[in-house]
Amino acid sequence: MLTSLPGRTPLVFDSPHSGTAYPEDFRPCCELATLRRAEDTHVEKIYAFAPAMGVAWIEAHFPRSYLDANRDVTELDTTLLDGDWPGPLATDPRVLSKVRPGKGLVWKFTDDGLPIYDRRPAVAEVQARIDRCWTPYHAAVADAVAAAHTHHGYSIHLNCHSMPAIAGSHATEFPGLAHSDFVVGDRDGSTASPVLSQQVCEHLRAAGFSVDYNHPYKGVELVRRHGDPARHRHSIQLEINRKLYMDERTLALDAAGMARLQAALKSLTERLLATDPRSA
Repeated sequence: MLTSLPGRTPLVFDSPHSGTAYPEDFRPCCELATLRRAEDTHVEKIYAFAPAMGVAWIEAHFPRSYLDANRDVTELDTTLLDGDWPGPLATDPRVLSKVRPGKGLVWKFTDDGLPIYDRRPAVAEVQARIDRCWTPYHAAVADAVAAAHTHHGYSIHLNCHSMPAIAGSHATEFPGLAHSDFVVGDRDGSTASPVLSQQVCEHLRAAGFSVDYNHPYKGVELVRRHGDPARHRHSIQLEINRKLYMDERTLALDAAGMARLQAALKSLTERLLATDPRSA
């Protein structure tokens, strides 16, 4: 349910939300076209250049609406399930503010507030999803980051996402927000050196893009797990506005937009490869 390609540099890129393999046990009540709007569509194509540059690459094949690999296994809306959850559950109010609207580990609603199920998934069904999808994905990212850090003394992890041009009603704390071209998130400097994050922002702005920093997306579980700048582990979430490279209605790629975007991201990758954040 994933692709994991080893790297030879300090860089690790991962795409947890671009999966398009919808498992048979999903059985949603809404149409596939509706679910596909939850995908980080084509993100794996955007970064297709990365492995040849020596960047470790991890990509989920399962869709975000089936299981969100960028959430912790405690982030469950138990009202969705057909029984009692046997494991620990999140209690942090900031986490619960995401879980309660139905956007936790297993989604209850789409970004536009449409119900995904007309049934209550079994507890065993969700546990199987975790075992088959979440656990291997997180292990692959952890192994890649550890290998990069061991071999180079530091690691730079880029958690790769896309976002709609306009935020949906259930997609964010800021429904209806018109997004910038990019959002760079490091959980307010806790998962990466702010100096490094600002270099990313400056590079993209110099390429002609609008960039926001830690708004409206600060980064979630994957950067939280793998970012520890005091130990030279830097983890940044990078959101790309889909209007830059695709038609959001048909999901068709815009070749010219894609070429411009890839050129900017490839040059950003070259800059990161030439950057040792330990000297910052």
